[in-house]
Amino acid sequence: MPIPFIDLQAQRQRLGQPLEDAILKVVRSGAWIMGPEIAELEKALGDFGQAPFVLSCGSGTEALQLPLMAWGIGPGDAVFCPSFSFAATAEVMPLVGASPVFVDVRPDTFTLDPERLEAAIQAVKAEGVLTPRAIMAVCLFGQPADYPALAEIARRHGLKLIADSAQGFGCTLDGHHPIHWADVATTSFFPAKPLGAYGDGGAVLSKDARLHDLLVSLRVHGQAVKSDIEGRTFEHDPKYLNMRVGMNSRMDTLQAAILLQKLTIFADEIEARNRVADRYAAGLAGVVETPVVIPGGRSVWAQYTVKCADRDGLAAHLKAAEVPTAVYYPIPIHQQAVYSGYPAPGGLPVTDALAGQVLSLPMHPYLQSDAQDQVIAAVRGFFRA
Repeated sequence: MPIPFIDLQAQRQRLGQPLEDAILKVVRSGAWIMGPEIAELEKALGDFGQAPFVLSCGSGTEALQLPLMAWGIGPGDAVFCPSFSFAATAEVMPLVGASPVFVDVRPDTFTLDPERLEAAIQAVKAEGVLTPRAIMAVCLFGQPADYPALAEIARRHGLKLIADSAQGFGCTLDGHHPIHWADVATTSFFPAKPLGAYGDGGAVLSKDARLHDLLVSLRVHGQAVKSDIEGRTFEHDPKYLNMRVGMNSRMDTLQAAILLQKLTIFADEIEARNRVADRYAAGLAGVVETPVVIPGGRSVWAQYTVKCADRDGLAAHLKAAEVPTAVYYPIPIHQQAVYSGYPAPGGLPVTDALAGQVLSLPMHPYLQSDAQDQVIAAVRGFFRA
């Protein structure tokens, strides 16, 4: 049997009839947009992710863009972010007219390097062209960045801190979710994510009631919210009173129903992912550089990514052995032509090196031990050849 890189069908079979019933309930209700499951999901996500406010939205990318809009970040503003990430991390800055400023990552955890961040902020301030406004860290491959250090830098410079947890919803550091330190944490429900839907979707977790109110408005075309209407008379649906320029970023009710079912097993799946990761670490020790998790951190292992000097040779060997792999990310964002003109103070040597070294192996909660043994044996076989 071929080894799947991610096995979503095994999860579907585990969820079984309750999942199908939940989907059918929505279909029969006719409440396909912003139905009651949306509010249920937002509450459940807040309970799981330790956040008082949660806004569901149309995608993980829009989850990143909405807070920038709410804070009025735009032309002339700088948002500091890693280049070793998916393009969506930096894409949202130009979408609001702001500039990404690329910062290098740590060579062990692959997450934003606080020392490099401090230097980049100082460089941008010294140049005086852009105004620093926010930091966007990434829970890359499922593990938290060094949020205590990043939050201290953000406070000292008066910047907002965003935790891009598209790959890392459920990860913790010393028992806390990223929202403990960040102004907002965002996630994606793209199907391949650890907590994935059967289509697109995203969420913004926050701690500020006024910010959440703005996000609610911006999600639906800048519609009036309770605080906008107080003291004035408007007897019609508030969605027809538009107070600001927003977007259409509503999540389908079907996706909320699916995610509610998946949340019932999510904690167990995180445990299973960690068992798979531990087994990889033991089986691949001394052969390739296995992932390093920040001290006190717990990853949700969106990917299991190793480092190898001959990455392409290893990938070809594994392909011949019918072991699927993937490269996240072969071209860092700053090397893409459309992003190449944005600043990267001090350069990005770690990011540039990682792009030619990283290789992700099959990882999901349902990876059986015999299949994992095949992967481990194939990797080890490459170095014996």
